[in-house]
Amino acid sequence: MRSEDVNSEFVAFVEARQHRLLRSAYLICGDHHLAEDLLQNALVKLALRWSRVRDGDPEAFVRTILYRDAVSWWRRIRRERLGSTIPEPPPDRGHDVPTRLLFDRALRRLAPRQRAVLVLRYFDDLSEARTAEILGVSVGTVKSQASDGLRRLRELAPELRESLREVSR
Repeated sequence: MRSEDVNSEFVAFVEARQHRLLRSAYLICGDHHLAEDLLQNALVKLALRWSRVRDGDPEAFVRTILYRDAVSWWRRIRRERLGSTIPEPPPDRGHDVPTRLLFDRALRRLAPRQRAVLVLRYFDDLSEARTAEILGVSVGTVKSQASDGLRRLRELAPELRESLREVSR
C-alpha cells in the first residue's frame, strides 16, 4: 500500500473518531486541557504504529493509551485535584445543563479507576470484558468498580438516582 493511502486512512480514522475520543478522555481525567494532551499523545503513538494497528482495532488501541497515560498522570501528581470552579463545558444541545454539571461534579469525586470503568462501560458502551482488557484488570474488578462507582455517584448526587438506576440495568 502506498504511503499516501496509509496517511489518508489514518487521517480518516482521526477525523471520524476524534470528538468521541476527546469526550472519553475528558470524562476519564476531568480536565479539558489534559484530555486534549492525552488524546494528542495517544494519536501520535497510534500514528507511529498505524501500519501494525490499522487492521485490528485502532480505537481500542487509542483508548488503552488514553487510560494508561491518564493513570501515569494521576500517579505523578499522587492526589486528585478538586477545584472550586468547574470549567465551562462545551455547548451540547438537547441535554439538561444543570444535570450535566451535577453529574460532572460527582464524577470528578470518584476514584480514578471507578471513573474510568464508568466511562468505558456506560459512556463508550464497551462490554465488561473489553473494559477489563483496556484497563488491564479482571472482569470481576470491572463489575465491582462499576457497582461501587454507581453507588458512590448515587450518594454524591441523589438528584441523579433515577438516571443512574436506568444505567445500571
